[in-house]
Amino acid sequence: MCTAITLQSKKMENFFGRTMDFSYDIEPELYVVPKNYVWNNTLNMSKICDYYSFIGIGQEAGEMLGFFDGVNEKGFAAAALYFAGYAKYKTHKDSITREAVSSLDFLHYILGRCESVKDLKEILMEIDIVGLEDPVTQTVAPLHWIATDKSGECVVIEQTERGLTLYKNSIGVMANSPDLQWHMTNLRNYMNVSPTQTSDACWGNIHLRPFGQAGGTMQLPGGYTSPERFVRTAYQKTHIKAPSDSLEAINTCFHIMESVSIPKGIVITNRDTYDYTKYTAFVNTNTCEYFFKTYDNPNIKRASLWDNYKKNTELISLGKLRRPIKFEKI
Repeated sequence: MCTAITLQSKKMENFFGRTMDFSYDIEPELYVVPKNYVWNNTLNMSKICDYYSFIGIGQEAGEMLGFFDGVNEKGFAAAALYFAGYAKYKTHKDSITREAVSSLDFLHYILGRCESVKDLKEILMEIDIVGLEDPVTQTVAPLHWIATDKSGECVVIEQTERGLTLYKNSIGVMANSPDLQWHMTNLRNYMNVSPTQTSDACWGNIHLRPFGQAGGTMQLPGGYTSPERFVRTAYQKTHIKAPSDSLEAINTCFHIMESVSIPKGIVITNRDTYDYTKYTAFVNTNTCEYFFKTYDNPNIKRASLWDNYKKNTELISLGKLRRPIKFEKI
């Protein structure tokens, strides 16, 4: 379970971010990956070199470093979200005719090699995404990906039984299953939702009045399933007051995600574990700044690729996201 959006300010800065909702124990860290960093393809241990530096949230598990989201020096940003029941990857037994990249490495691969969405489209013609067991869940994690760049163009990459497809994501929202096309069609069920107040009505000789404000939003779904989160986020993103600048945009992004942030205990899996929002993070694709907060610490932290950029080839960890909370004294 996760939700992701893009949002533009009036100054045409593009912001991108997500909630990380997960039911397994993870300890994400913030990393800076330098330009020309060389890492191992976990499928065959062949060497891969990153063309661009990037800052991203991920986790090391054994000898593998997997990323959940990130933005690179060119302003290309992307994130991986769960796609259960729909993701279908190639396997080692299939005929692989192009460069094989594991589903767990794919996000790292494109962050290190794409300057823009245009580059991503070209890269997808050259690789095959192969399923690989996730060391955290001990399963082949079903994923799809959302990507954007400084221009605000947004796309979704989904590999299903129909093959690998890149969709233009005009609304700039993504959740989990079903596929993006289903979610976009489902929005038609909510065309009458409106930010304006409903009017009085008469049913025969009975005069009816709305209960205060927000009557136009009565039909918005309130649950935490993927379709409900997609609808709620799409409505808020497309109706919220447009932010004037970067500061207002970041605040707006976090406000939008409050409606889909999941507290512990609200969603319990069939493994009897809590599925909740472990962190919420946004990036400014124009400045390569990261903003994040965690479940246990709602104070927003900031990190910049350029503040931590070093001209070497060593991976830099800025530490775990989990940090002790401090209340400001007045």
